[in-house]
Amino acid sequence: MKQGHKDNMESENLRIGKQIRDLRKAKGITLTAMAEKIDRSVGYVSQVERGVSALPIPVLQAISEILDVQISWFFHADREAPVEELDYIVRHHNRRSLNFAGTGMREELLSPTLSGQLQMVLSTLEPGSGRQASRRRKSEEAGFVLSGHLELGIGEKVFHLGTGDSFALTGDEPHWLRNLSDEEDVVIVWTLAGANY
Repeated sequence: MKQGHKDNMESENLRIGKQIRDLRKAKGITLTAMAEKIDRSVGYVSQVERGVSALPIPVLQAISEILDVQISWFFHADREAPVEELDYIVRHHNRRSLNFAGTGMREELLSPTLSGQLQMVLSTLEPGSGRQASRRRKSEEAGFVLSGHLELGIGEKVFHLGTGDSFALTGDEPHWLRNLSDEEDVVIVWTLAGANY
């Protein structure tokens, strides 16, 4: 194997391993739990996250399912980004995304990594979609309605927000949100504190 090709493979292993580690930690999944679910040792998972062990596609597929992302999450992000931008810049065409099947919701990560204390996420709710079961957040978050008409429930209160409106959630009360329109998407820019995404 040529040295250049070997270096590229090692760099790719490091990149994917870092993404797995960041997402696993962000979702609160332990190394032990991950290892048990993919039927591998804790040592192996640790080596994968450090870019030391190669990662066969079937294993990456299993990890993707546990982390609730499509396998493409690990391929389209950072692929064309210059190395010096990886921890600082997210280009529009390189955003990592999550599609919530059957909900009409799509989320794109605007932050360069998932491991920091502050995250930015772009949420798109299709017309008539997005109402979620009430859930409590671990820390504060805030949203800015970039476009559309949003219904936001916080505890027993219901608010209607439009383009340019913003809101904050402390994590103390459950909340839900819904796109009120039959024709246009609602687009929200979120800021999440405490890396709870």
